[in-house]
Amino acid sequence: MNESTDVLVVGAGPAGLALACGLLLHGVRVRVVDQAAGPATTSRANLLHARGVEVLDRLGALGDLPERSAQGLVLTTYIGGRPVMRIRFGDPILGTPRPALVLPQTEIEAALRRRFAELGGGVEWGTGLVDARQDGDGVTAVLGGGRTVRASWLAGCDGAHSTVRKLAGIGFPGAPLTDQWLLADGHAGFGLGREGGHGWAHPDGPLFVMPMPSPDGTGDDLWRLMAYLPGATDEKLDEAEILEAFRRVVGERAGLAGEQLKDLVWASMFRVHRRLATGYRQGRVLLAGDAAHIHSPMGGQGMVTGMGDAENLAWKLALVVHGRAGHRLLDTYQAERRPLAAEVLRSTSATARLQIGDSPLLRLLIRWVLVPLFNRPAVQRRGTMAASQLGVTYRRGPLAGRGSRLGRRPRPGDRVADLACAGTRLHAELGGRWALLATGPGARLCEPQVSAALGDRVVTLTPDGWRDDEVWLVRPDAHLAWRGRPGSDGLGRWLRRASIHPEP
Repeated sequence: MNESTDVLVVGAGPAGLALACGLLLHGVRVRVVDQAAGPATTSRANLLHARGVEVLDRLGALGDLPERSAQGLVLTTYIGGRPVMRIRFGDPILGTPRPALVLPQTEIEAALRRRFAELGGGVEWGTGLVDARQDGDGVTAVLGGGRTVRASWLAGCDGAHSTVRKLAGIGFPGAPLTDQWLLADGHAGFGLGREGGHGWAHPDGPLFVMPMPSPDGTGDDLWRLMAYLPGATDEKLDEAEILEAFRRVVGERAGLAGEQLKDLVWASMFRVHRRLATGYRQGRVLLAGDAAHIHSPMGGQGMVTGMGDAENLAWKLALVVHGRAGHRLLDTYQAERRPLAAEVLRSTSATARLQIGDSPLLRLLIRWVLVPLFNRPAVQRRGTMAASQLGVTYRRGPLAGRGSRLGRRPRPGDRVADLACAGTRLHAELGGRWALLATGPGARLCEPQVSAALGDRVVTLTPDGWRDDEVWLVRPDAHLAWRGRPGSDGLGRWLRRASIHPEP
């Protein structure tokens, strides 16, 4: 007899784990499999922007990560050996008490695994997906060793080389953007300030050095290094060769003594690719994270985008699994998330090309136009908002409707800030729940209709100082679903647009 589950998630990275936690919070049965023998031990990404931190918070997975994060939210850029630009990230005016985290990806994943275990889940390591066949009622997945699992839905969170995507026949067009990069974490006595990262523009390509927290909480000499290699071949360097390459590069591009780089604790080489899946859904198969989009690591957008995919998908898939919404709701997942990924691909690709450009005209443009421009506080605030993804909106998406043209903010589709609500916070009450924001009379008028459609996964809150006679319905991913007057049919129209209906 086949084993069964509501959702089979393939891939135990940040996107897969966030999706699994979100589904369990919504009462959905989920299994997570990963072909790796165990959790990753190398740090890979090392920056999670504010939107991703909010996702961790709503999932209940944040824990003490902020206390262990490095305070690397400043980037100083050097040209000709002189500091010419200083960009700040994590500006508090962005409306979040959750600034970006500078931590190895391994620690983000460990926090998500702990939360997954608290919710009753566990990753099945050493278990790859071999085949998947779907029909009108579900998916039959064949795992390594010949085991089969019958799932209502299959979620591919298995990275750039996704087996799920290939089995579903979903295209992944794109192309490489640059030659190779070196990436490593190492101990060094560079004598650089650890209040933030450092980047050097150079005709041979950029070099970046960012402080990293020590895994054991002691010491302050661990750094993340990243350097572009012009004209590189497909030859792979071992760790000793990468160490020597970095010692040479930091001397040539930053004027630092190469021998100050003592050793490496991890090293890698990679090429920057830009690819976007032609679709995020094929029947009962869905994609999230790197399985759906890959791009330059410039700006640290990979992990935050994947976790945003997972949170958006979790509540929609849960409503469908529980029979409270039609399959049409899942089409809004691609409609809301794919345009964001396309914009991330455009912006990160442009940044990558700018960083590696070596023409005299481009160097003049950087020094005399872009550097003065990016030193302006207003420009930095806009850049920080974009990088943080706190400004992501679904106003133009299919769920926003006509309310998106209202002049008042937030508008349907916008993120709602973490409002204080009578001794609690809005985001702390979300995760696996919706929030109805209203005063007593408005709540009494709307609660029966909301409960009939969404069940008991709704919490009614009154934000501190709330004097509005409107009612807001906030989605589990903290975006505004609907706002309007209590007693009107606007809420019912929104529920019908979302294909959400009272439970039979």
